[in-house]
Amino acid sequence: MKLVYVFDAYCGWSHGFSGTLREVVSRHPELPVDVVSGGLFTGERRVPIHEFGYVQGANAKIAELTGAEFGDGYEKLIADGSFVMDSAAAARGVAALSQAAPDRAADLAIALQHAFYVDGLSLSDPATYREVAEQAGLDADAVVAAFEAPEAQAAAEADFHRAAELGVTGFPTLLAVDGDRVTALALGHGTADDIDQRLAALRTS
Repeated sequence: MKLVYVFDAYCGWSHGFSGTLREVVSRHPELPVDVVSGGLFTGERRVPIHEFGYVQGANAKIAELTGAEFGDGYEKLIADGSFVMDSAAAARGVAALSQAAPDRAADLAIALQHAFYVDGLSLSDPATYREVAEQAGLDADAVVAAFEAPEAQAAAEADFHRAAELGVTGFPTLLAVDGDRVTALALGHGTADDIDQRLAALRTS
């Protein structure tokens, strides 16, 4: 069995799920985790953030429900409403980081969301991946090169396709995959205890 975490680095609810994901990973070191980017803001949805009028209200709700932090850097970045969330660029970055340390993909996804939602760093900027890689003790030059390589776009498209194949329609979604059996452990939000109960039920069924 393995876990598949389908998220979008520009999704506030995914950021809110970071604490739960970290706890689940620490409780279950025996379960490998695949991180899949869902592609929330692509195509016609790749527009300035002011066109999503609900962002501040949604973030307040996420913070209240999950305790997630939305930092000053993030508030400054989106203040004038012109910032564009490009999920394809973010997915390329997730792929580059995951390639550098596949066994740490979940932690790196959490770190990337912290870079955006707390520090206010753009996930379209190669410098963001350099910083995340350096903080994680990875080869920053290799991560940036991977982010900028054509293969990263192919990896992003493959992630979007995989998310659709898994039937995921909202983020974050945490799945348990055991052979052909796919079971949802969390949709949108959930606690580590909730997920433990579902895992225990799976293992006894």
